[in-house]
Formats: sequence, C-alpha cells, structure tokens
Amino acid sequence: MRDFSQRDWYVLSEVGMKKIALILAGCGHLDGAEITESVCLLIGLNQAGANVFCFAPDLDFSERNHLTREIEKNSSRNALKEAARIARGQVRGLSELHEKDFDALAFAGGMGVARNLCDWAEKQSQCKINPEVDRIIREFHSKNKPIGAVCIAPVLLAKVLGSERIEITLGNDEQTADEVRKTGAIPVPCPVTDYITDRTHKVVTTPAYMHGNALPHEIFQGISGLARELVEMA
Repeated sequence: MRDFSQRDWYVLSEVGMKKIALILAGCGHLDGAEITESVCLLIGLNQAGANVFCFAPDLDFSERNHLTREIEKNSSRNALKEAARIARGQVRGLSELHEKDFDALAFAGGMGVARNLCDWAEKQSQCKINPEVDRIIREFHSKNKPIGAVCIAPVLLAKVLGSERIEITLGNDEQTADEVRKTGAIPVPCPVTDYITDRTHKVVTTPAYMHGNALPHEIFQGISGLARELVEMA
C-alpha cells in the first residue's frame, strides 16, 4: 500500500512492479466487501509482484447488522469510508480510477457487490450496474487488460461483457449460474481452492465464499492462484 498524499500517487509503484486497481464495495460480507477475500487479494497480489491501489464507490447504503443479518433502521454507512477500514485509509473514489494508470483490475466479493456496485441482489440478471463500475470494466476490457473477480463479483463481468460469451465461475451455485446464463456469460463449476481463466477475454475468477462453508486457507489458495494469474497476464 502506498501513500496517497501525493497528487500523482498512482505512479509510485516500484520499478518492475505491476499496478493493480482493486475495487472494494465497502466493508463487511453482508453489505460491503468480504474482508477475508479483500485481505487475501491484497496479500496475493503483492506476493505475485504487484502494487495494489484501492477504490470504492462514494455512496451511502443501509447498514446490515452482521449478528442478526437484519437491516438497521435509521442507520446508514458510506461505502468509501467503509472501504477505508480495509485499505488503511488509502482508498479513492471510483471517479479517480482510469485504465491508463493501471495494468489490471480486480474486484473483491461480498454482498456489497450485489447491493452497492449493482442491484443484482434484487434484480439478478435484469440488474443495472453502477455507471462508474460499468465504465471501468469497459475501459480495461477495451484495452485488453486483465480483470479478476472473486466470489459474487463475476456477475458484474457477466452483466457488462456477457454478450461476448465470457467464461466465469460462481463455484457450484446453480441458482446464480442460471441467472448468469441469461446475460450470455458461461458459468463454469470450480472448487474453492482453484480459479477459472478465460484467456480469450482475459478474465480470471474464483468462487471463494460462494462455497459458503469454505475455510480461510482454502479461500486464500483460490485467490492467490487468481492473483498470480492476473499479474502474469498484466
């Protein structure tokens, strides 16, 4: 992680290190970014030889109690401020993320993806993507730069790029896979410890906590494999 206090923070990568933009949807698996997945991405990408720069949407959302799983009435949080908890304050808004500054793009999972980056949680395949997220995915894809997505985050790629018949994984979640097929994307089963690479479209995905009973070390194994592949492709 780097010091964002300088205006040209994104050029601070050490010589020879790839620059990866990581999008977080907040903090917390029920309404933000899944913390274990986010930390695994940060570690895995850095171990693979990349510098990671975090981004998140600057928007408010209804907070969910992570003990009861219920929405907290009259309580809201901001996704950018929440993401700062994971990124140690070093996070910027999506409007500051541009393809030209980075070698690859990555998305952590968590239900914030389906609630804050799009409305998949309510509308599934008929969802609408946050305009900034849509722009960013299309920018990276148009320049043939690789994109990685963890857990539920591949639905973003399915919605934006599904017409190109991209291959993604959601583990063995057939209900979500059925909705993904409606976008044109092709869901491929995958164990938690592995990942799927669509080399034609430069998309790498891993299921992580789509396997709900997965253990943290299994999550890390799948994500670290994705991280190595993403950096190698960048």
